[in-house]
This record gives sequence, C-alpha cells and structure tokens, in this order.
Amino acid sequence: MAPVSNDRPLILICNDDGIDAPGIQALAAALDGIADLCVVAPESEQSAVGHAITVRDPVRVHRHEFEVPSGTISAWAVSGTPADCIKMAVHELLDRRPSLVVSGINSGPNTAVNVLYSGTVSAATEGAVLGIPAIAFSYCSWTSDDFRVAQPYARRIVQTVLEQSLPAGMLLNVNIPERAPEDIKGITITRQARARWEESFEARRDPLDRMYYWLAGTFVDLDEGHDTDLAAVDAGYVSVTPIQFDMTAYQHIEMLKDWAWTEEMPSAPTPNDA
Repeated sequence: MAPVSNDRPLILICNDDGIDAPGIQALAAALDGIADLCVVAPESEQSAVGHAITVRDPVRVHRHEFEVPSGTISAWAVSGTPADCIKMAVHELLDRRPSLVVSGINSGPNTAVNVLYSGTVSAATEGAVLGIPAIAFSYCSWTSDDFRVAQPYARRIVQTVLEQSLPAGMLLNVNIPERAPEDIKGITITRQARARWEESFEARRDPLDRMYYWLAGTFVDLDEGHDTDLAAVDAGYVSVTPIQFDMTAYQHIEMLKDWAWTEEMPSAPTPNDA
C-alpha cells in the first residue's frame, strides 16, 4: 500500500475514459510521491457526457485495484458520470477533503468548444464547484496509448498548483501536444479558442432494416489569434487555459439593462386563446 499521511496533500484523480484506461494509470504514476493519491473514476467510458449527473438511476460503487510505482492506492469504480465520481468521492468515499482534483489524462484534445462536451473537463469543473482547486489534462492524440510525453508536464503543473493554489471558481484546462519530448517548446498560458463543429448525421440501416443515425462532423477553428489553446498546441506548446464554471457574460450586462424590457408588455393568453 502506498503511504498515506494526513500531513501531506490529498489528490483525487478522475477521468472520463474509465478507471482501467491507460491515461488515468499514467496520471497516477506521474503524481506518485508528491502527495497522497486516491482514484475515483467511472467503471466504463463516459467520454463526451459533459457535466451530466445521475438522478434517475442508482449510483453503484465498488473497490478497485489500482497500482502506482510505490504500491497500491485507494480506488473506487463508480457506475455514473465523471461529475458523479467527484461528488461521491468528496461526500461519501474519502475520509478527508482533497487538496486538489485532477482529471485525465484524456485521449484526444479538449480545446476550444470541446470543453463543453468533455467529461474529463467536467470532472475537474465539479471539483471547482465544490471549492477544490482542479486541473484537467488531455493528450492531443486519438491513437496513442503512450502518455510518457505528457507525464512530466502533468507532474510539474500539479506541483506548481499545490504550491500556488488557484483562485476560487477557476480551474486549469491543460492540453499536451503529440510530439517527441524534444519537440515540445514548453508551457504557455492561453485562452479558449473560438471554434465549433459543423455537424451532420449519416443515415444507416441495421440488419433489421431499421433506420439509425451516426453523428459526424468537421471541427472548424474560427479564431485567428496566436494566444489560443488550439494555436499553442499546433505550435508545439503545452497549453494551460484558466476556465470557470460561472458562464455569465458580464461584459453584456449593461447592454441588456438598456433594452426596453417592460414597455408594451403583451397580455397573457386566455384559456380560449389556446
């Protein structure tokens, strides 16, 4: 059993690819020795579930064997979503409050608009909602299961956050480019790029001739800036983007106050109008 001490920080590790995914194993190994570690992660893949929580089904939890280089650490597999995992860990499973929530290492980038869909980012976001500093890590490769390039950056960033902490309500979204170690140019602070998916649905038929649809799409970068997460990863930098769950568009509040909200209010429909 890896040593546990109440004098050291406790890091809660989660992901959306499932507790047996190589990315979460690589993340735990990278953080071994700098804090006490525990893993609470989905029992199966939960990619692209966003910040969904389970409200109509029971959430089941069971112990899970999890090894790091120094030994076995506490781990639980959860039947629900990444956000469920963080809630369960903080409120039910852990005997003390985590000092930090880390999520990942995700397979594939979570840049630009993808942060809205990502279960990896949502696990970290739930940590921030609960008042715990949090970081989401993604490795920008859809095909590689080798996370060794990402590990030293995950360790360095976690160490820095443990030393400095983070402002309340903010978390870090980290994207690590798929490059040889010597080709990564360093760590840079970025903003979230403006982008969207141009989506389509491919109609198909199953063996019983029933119609179904398969989502497809093209990712479109709408941002020409050089300070974005997309631009940084493309240029070979590890992108660190501060994000927040407060989605208020503060810059537009005064504009909306100037609109004529109460003049000539339409009358409510009567039952006979229905």
